[in-house]
Amino acid sequence: MAGTLRQMTGEITRRRPRVVINTIGPFVETTPLLATACMTAGSDYVDIANDVGSAGFLLSCHERAVGAGRTLVTGAGFGVTATESVVVKLCENRPAAARVRVDMVPSVDIEAGPMGEALAGTIVAGLPGAPGGGRYAGRRYEHGRLVRAPIGADPESLTLPDGSRVTTAGMPLGELLAAQRASGADWVLSASSEAPSSPAVRAIMPLAGALLSIGAVRGFAQRRLARVQFRQQQRPREHSWGHARIEWADGTKREGWLRTGEAQAFTGAVCAAVTARLAAGGGRPGAYTPAALFGTSLAETCGGAFLTAEPDVTAVGDTRDGQR
Repeated sequence: MAGTLRQMTGEITRRRPRVVINTIGPFVETTPLLATACMTAGSDYVDIANDVGSAGFLLSCHERAVGAGRTLVTGAGFGVTATESVVVKLCENRPAAARVRVDMVPSVDIEAGPMGEALAGTIVAGLPGAPGGGRYAGRRYEHGRLVRAPIGADPESLTLPDGSRVTTAGMPLGELLAAQRASGADWVLSASSEAPSSPAVRAIMPLAGALLSIGAVRGFAQRRLARVQFRQQQRPREHSWGHARIEWADGTKREGWLRTGEAQAFTGAVCAAVTARLAAGGGRPGAYTPAALFGTSLAETCGGAFLTAEPDVTAVGDTRDGQR
């Protein structure tokens, strides 16, 4: 057993495993060390990260991974895989898109217990090293570049294919990078039903970000968050959803959904499937997100379903304004 990151990297170098799975946050701290150790040791690497900072770092290692002959995969979980898979499906045999919005709507069973240091650290870490804005600002793509955007921006009420409604709003998530790479769009927004969408909460976000930029305050907040106790709760809806809406320069618009079960179970299935494929030699050298490497069949193998057209539901296929 290895208890620290330094010990983990030492064990990777010594044992040279076929595949290393990273589930330890904050990923902005663990990903660079563990992925680098994997390339040195000749191991493939998989993580379940869903933040712009760590995903951006890993994807920037593509040429290094090619040179090392290893495969690095980030975002092997619900958020990135569900939304990216819809984008890949919609963009098949199409030119680069103009505008993309992706929405993740997870439905999660919550177990009783403390939040813990890893999750608390991920929450308060912000986006260190991510281009385009401050550590505690959101991001979107404009003119093909990451730029600052308010967290909780662009709230939208979505009607899910099961008829229920949910509000999503902008969040700087790993699927932002995945969607841009899959679509080639100049303008991309990633949104989540977990984002703060009320005007009151959005108004205090800049102040909260300013306070968290102070190291002592950040450390205090992380310790307090780590001790927060969750009550056991059943998931709020039967399914989790990945959603994408895409526009092209010629006026074509497409919208699609991926339906999965409980989001954490889907994350486990995706991570296991990616790991099994890499262990069997199914990867290729470089750094990737899951659907970019294995296509849309990965999500289906893990229990996801791309929807076909139903009454009053826009699914994979051409759409026009107003058909929502």
